[in-house]
Amino acid sequence: MTTVSSGSVPLWRRVLPHLLAVVFFLALAAVYFSPILFEGKTLAQHDIVQFNGGAHEAAQYREVTGQEALWTNSMFSGMPTYMISTRFPGDLSVYLHQIFTLHLPAVVANLFLALLCGYVLFIALGVRPLVAVAGAIALGFTSYNLVILAAGHNTKSLALAYAPLVLAGLLVTFRRNRWLGAALFALGLTMNLRSNHVQITYYLLLLVLVFGIVELVFAVREKRTAAFLNRTALLLAASVLAVGVSFGRLYVTAQYSKYSNRGKSELKTPLPTAPSQEAPAPADGESASTAHDREYAFGWSYGVGETITLLIPNYFGGASQAKLSESSATGQALSQLGVPPVQLRDYLSQLPLYWGDQPSTSGPVYVGAVVCLLFVLGLFVADRRTRIWLLIGTILSIVLAWGKNFESFNGFMFDYFPGYDKFRAVSMALVIAQLAMPLLGILALSRVLRTRPETAPLPAGSHPALAPKAVDTAETADLKRKLLYAVGITAGICILAFLFGLGANFASPIDAQLQQSGFPLDALRQDRASLMRTDVLRSLVFILMAGGVLYFYLQRKLSVSLAAMLVAALTLVDLWTVDKRYLNDSNFQRETVAQQFVPTAVDEQILQDKDLSYRVLNLQNPFSEANTSYFHKSIGGYNGAKLRRYQDLIERQISNNNPGVLNMLNMRYLITGDPKQPVQRNPGALGNAWFVSEVQKVQNPDQEIQALTNLNVATTAVVDASKFPLDKTTYNAAGSTIRLTNYSPNELRYDANAAQDGFVVFSEIYYADGWNAYLDGKPVPHLRANYVLRAMPVPAGHHIIEFKFEPKAYAIGNTVSLVSSVLLILALLGALVYAIRQKPEPVVEEQQLVA
Repeated sequence: MTTVSSGSVPLWRRVLPHLLAVVFFLALAAVYFSPILFEGKTLAQHDIVQFNGGAHEAAQYREVTGQEALWTNSMFSGMPTYMISTRFPGDLSVYLHQIFTLHLPAVVANLFLALLCGYVLFIALGVRPLVAVAGAIALGFTSYNLVILAAGHNTKSLALAYAPLVLAGLLVTFRRNRWLGAALFALGLTMNLRSNHVQITYYLLLLVLVFGIVELVFAVREKRTAAFLNRTALLLAASVLAVGVSFGRLYVTAQYSKYSNRGKSELKTPLPTAPSQEAPAPADGESASTAHDREYAFGWSYGVGETITLLIPNYFGGASQAKLSESSATGQALSQLGVPPVQLRDYLSQLPLYWGDQPSTSGPVYVGAVVCLLFVLGLFVADRRTRIWLLIGTILSIVLAWGKNFESFNGFMFDYFPGYDKFRAVSMALVIAQLAMPLLGILALSRVLRTRPETAPLPAGSHPALAPKAVDTAETADLKRKLLYAVGITAGICILAFLFGLGANFASPIDAQLQQSGFPLDALRQDRASLMRTDVLRSLVFILMAGGVLYFYLQRKLSVSLAAMLVAALTLVDLWTVDKRYLNDSNFQRETVAQQFVPTAVDEQILQDKDLSYRVLNLQNPFSEANTSYFHKSIGGYNGAKLRRYQDLIERQISNNNPGVLNMLNMRYLITGDPKQPVQRNPGALGNAWFVSEVQKVQNPDQEIQALTNLNVATTAVVDASKFPLDKTTYNAAGSTIRLTNYSPNELRYDANAAQDGFVVFSEIYYADGWNAYLDGKPVPHLRANYVLRAMPVPAGHHIIEFKFEPKAYAIGNTVSLVSSVLLILALLGALVYAIRQKPEPVVEEQQLVA
């Protein structure tokens, strides 16, 4: 690649293209989300609404006290806020995030950030600005990025947006300048980790691991092991620094994961397959949750054939609920059945067009027809190390996403690969491909556009006027041939996909229900087939147009700038139009998130009860909604990482409507959804704490949770004696009283009068790592009873009992985060000074990224 000394170019000319690129990205994000910026609307994001419901108690506490509520009782009867809403003042990377996103509104900032970081990746690799813009578009507008924003997965979106910075640091470290690369890697990984979506970070690091293995193999073969180890050590140091900045968040998350439903259940007895039906006991030492956890993790597995959506978006119908026009086969069939026009539009707005293997989907993972063409071209023109790394990463991504559809490999990964069993929705592994494919594709584009194609020189003594038709140089001829191969392969895949689709039945599992209701199923399947055929043709057109642009460039018909702009424009149009299928004007609303939480008449009625603490159960989808949590302390909630023991309680007791369990959880109100009696008061609720007369000892968790089935929880507590040994099991509770006198999320205070030595059960969730008990100001041990609650023996007399949530992990993590943040800022400032003062470090090897 031809280089020009930067010192000979004025600073403003060097900076101007990058400023123009940033302005362009701002314009793209602003136009896409114009309803937010210019119409005062908000994006209707289901998960964000639920987040605000679950985080409301913590947010209120922060606003009133200026402190963090590290525990909340608003969801699942009580859980840490680590996975909901916890801030870490020691993590100063929040200020870097504000700088990078220019204080834009959340979703606008996410898209702008994805474009900006994608651009930085390619600029860091020495790609010309116009090509880097094309790369930013390819990375930023991948359909999954917009689909997850529509769903409200903002943290996932942020983690993906920052991922290119990590890859930039990785490649710069090994291919350009190890010091600048390590600094960029530390910055990228810091911001990626700060986004707090561990699963995305995990997949990103898998791609980094594949790079490391490929690089090591080549380093050994080329006798560059010392240089490899040197750069690897720098990246490890950068990783330690990045982890340190987010250490508080990572530390408490790691601690909590042991107790969450992402971990293993302690129960050995599997759930019965039907009420009153006994399930077979598992083998010795096997957890009852193992098969259940794998089934849960692999529940959203991409179909093997469904992988074609990387190239053809609507091959399997797109989304589970999508819109058809009135002129569609389904629209005409419904009209003929006499469906009124208004009702017809409602029907056609949410049709089950998806017919793939997943239970449901909000949209396909589409990286783009143009990107797929460039990716295949990259397999021919990129340097060997780069194409091997990114090809392996892409294949690994696809295979992991197949989940249960390739269980021999994925079962092994689930059982043995470190940390892999902690995640669900394995289809998310395709994020590796959506990073790897555009990266290789844009490097291929840069390779084609890096020099002006020249003709072969005339033979000596020939007169120009008599020269034969221009002949390509060997390099140009080779690029043309490889371009034709790439076009032929990607176009050929489209044609084959079309032919295979001719034999498809376009049937979905939901079709059986539709058929019973008299829905015109044949018409719906015709529309599914039509969507497939239309998108095959669409992808084929984009492939031919992009291939044509590059071919005309190699024919010397287009300039470098024009060719780059045309490819960027085709990529943008390709991805933008597909994205608009899943995130468009219909997703925006004038109602703000806060306005969605207006108390209903039922809420107002319950809120008349001014007692310090009681719980509410909403029978309407109780464990998949957090609206109730906004106003009340809820038995249910909405969070993917509730406590494992509470999940066990839901599955084995609450779902069976065990009144004793609901009473011990202090469920005072029941929201029924029945218009005649929308709310019921539960007279059996046991309150915040109570003295019991007997402690029933059991020897394992299975006996403990089973004992709750017929336990009189008002008089008897069950305790796992293998974990909490007890000498005394009988008490005289007569005349003893206890009441809650002060409530806050992090601290509870009780006034107890024990007529005799007694045993108290508290209607609070037991969590060992943080909750400390105090009797008259002195720390005392407490234990777990009734599978999920706190309990403790109380001596005779009047006492003040306090529970304080004081997790050491939070304090330690905050300190480490603060120290690491300062070190990171110093390292970045040092890298900036180094970049200004030092000449570029020689490339490690002769081969270029796009040789």
